[in-house]
Amino acid sequence: MPFIPHTEADIRHMLDAIGASSIDDLFDEIPPALRIDGLDDIPPAMSEMQVTRLMHERAAADAGLACFIGAGAYEHHVPAAVWQLATRGEFYSAYTPYQAEASQGTLQLIYEYQSMMAGLTGMDVSNASLYDGASAMAEAALMAVRANRRSKSRTVLCAAGTSDIYRRVAVAIAGTQGLEFDTLPMLASGQTDVDAVASGPAPVAVVIQQPGFFGTLDEVDRLTDAAHAVGALVIAVVNPLSLALLKPPGEWGEQGADIVCGEGQPLGVPLSSGGPYFGFLTTRKSYVRQMPGRLVGRTIDKNGNAGYALTLQAREQHIRRSKATSNICTNQGLAVTAATIHMGLLGEPGLSETASRCVAGTQRLVDGMVRDIGARRVFSAAFFHEALLELPMTAAAFNVAMAERGYAAGYDAGQLDRERANQLLVCVTETKTDEDIDGYLSAAREVVDAHV
Repeated sequence: MPFIPHTEADIRHMLDAIGASSIDDLFDEIPPALRIDGLDDIPPAMSEMQVTRLMHERAAADAGLACFIGAGAYEHHVPAAVWQLATRGEFYSAYTPYQAEASQGTLQLIYEYQSMMAGLTGMDVSNASLYDGASAMAEAALMAVRANRRSKSRTVLCAAGTSDIYRRVAVAIAGTQGLEFDTLPMLASGQTDVDAVASGPAPVAVVIQQPGFFGTLDEVDRLTDAAHAVGALVIAVVNPLSLALLKPPGEWGEQGADIVCGEGQPLGVPLSSGGPYFGFLTTRKSYVRQMPGRLVGRTIDKNGNAGYALTLQAREQHIRRSKATSNICTNQGLAVTAATIHMGLLGEPGLSETASRCVAGTQRLVDGMVRDIGARRVFSAAFFHEALLELPMTAAAFNVAMAERGYAAGYDAGQLDRERANQLLVCVTETKTDEDIDGYLSAAREVVDAHV
């Protein structure tokens, strides 16, 4: 929709109609001490032509690098049909399908998405998505407090492999509501110390990220059973693509996980300078009324035809704010549309093949780095499609030199912990061929030889 700015005459006319002398009068209830004169970090305004040129320059800066970075955002092949369909006007411009009679197409798509995510995670029910994976973990923690009424604890234990980025977001969102997030110790293998679950006061929930941030696979069955043994609910944070190969959280341990969440970006959403993303959340049917966000249900109308509508709405727009399951959640409709089309196109065989190629490619790269440049695997535990390597130089210097040779080489773990300055998290997806990996290894040898 074109933006048509108001003229000074328009503004004056509107102010006169409401009896205000200036726009500032509309905000006179805000104390002067809370106001700022300007935004120092915001650059001066630019024209449309200048902005277009700037964005082309930014896009060009990203071009030409073969990406081997993961760390929560993954470059996967997205079939052309996915966004060709997702950007049709019916989906592209639609927002919340509150009017069921006018939104059957959107509602059916969300229902199909929910069905796919519930099946993928091995759970009973899914919501219509959340902001992103990190905020989904925070919402899952708050949901666990509501659902686990037998527990009086406000502590959430996070497995050793839980993303520090996710944990910080959870603290920012849920910490203000009295939740504390502690991290379980890590074994030399890179896995969580299961025995530590029962070593302290019983938590209200245990978060298990599988695969972990550094790519390792935890002993999820033991962790799940240990958490349930102390009366805690289990929150699984998963990469949805990995579930094409790994056991779904609904089957972890004797009872399965209680809540499953994560980042849906690997399903048909391209990397694009920091977005878009969408979070997913699934759970058991018994906890459905504690689930945040929207839920689409399927019913039959009076003529026997299938119909779809928003149901069990427990957001602050629909009930008293104090009774709402969430006050800050939404669904990322367009990204969810793309993910649903993507999963529908690939199906179970396509997702499994994609995941298998990711595992094989990462193993090839890791073996080559160990063999050719003397890198060392930091952890011995099995991995999915990421692995942490110790380099004979700092990861920061390695990344700079590799970028000069056309490779975004990996994630510098020193950004999270100075003691990991020489450690690089590498990731290979199905977009990388054997030739791409061999080219990376050849460039890595040049870099390390020059460093020595």
